[in-house]
Amino acid sequence: MNLDLLSAFVIGLLGAGHCVMMCGGITTMLTSALPGGHARQQQPEVIEVQPPHAAKQEKATSSGPNKTQLVFCYNLGRIASYSLIGALIGFTGSFAARNIGLPLAGLRLVAGIFLILLGLYMGQWLMWLNRIEALGKGLWQRISPLSKKVIPVDTPAKALVLGGLWGWLPCGLVYSTLTWSMASGSALSGAAIMLFFGLGTLPALVTMSFGMITIKQLLINNIFRKIMALLIIIYGIYSLFVASRLVF
Repeated sequence: MNLDLLSAFVIGLLGAGHCVMMCGGITTMLTSALPGGHARQQQPEVIEVQPPHAAKQEKATSSGPNKTQLVFCYNLGRIASYSLIGALIGFTGSFAARNIGLPLAGLRLVAGIFLILLGLYMGQWLMWLNRIEALGKGLWQRISPLSKKVIPVDTPAKALVLGGLWGWLPCGLVYSTLTWSMASGSALSGAAIMLFFGLGTLPALVTMSFGMITIKQLLINNIFRKIMALLIIIYGIYSLFVASRLVF
């Protein structure tokens, strides 16, 4: 596997605690809005005779999309948006390299710096990435109202669209990984990096969707999050060292 793709996947995994803190409330809200998202109260068993047409209607209702299908579509839409943004950023970086002469190795230096800033942000030691997130809020304010058109989420298509909108939520973790897309040299490589990043975030957000409380408590544990933050800082320093050798 390409080292950049593996790195993007690992960044997604290490950012699990941040994913839960940032998107946990959204994930819970989306999941509870699904058909069957709330547990039904147990009722005494009652035997009653129903006319044939009622049985057919009940069967048709139960044959609708289940929770697993809709959660899958949410995340598919989210990762598709990441890939689209990665393609756009990757194209921008390659265009700048060809037409302005901006060295891709220099962009890799920027990516390494952003990884260090991301680790500091996740560990809550230095919150400069809050300013980067603020840059995306204007676009998000224009995109987020579109979600009203696909609620209630009762089909896989609606879940896919809503997940696609969710992918544009301002996020320091996403923006930091996008610097790797910018340094990738092409739209295709930029999209692939964000695809693998999105796959890395899946375990944390799927865990949230299905209410695995024990794993959630681990992911939001302060010590666990700081360990993950330190690992990202170490990897950022390593990336900075490798990029500096290419530049100098």
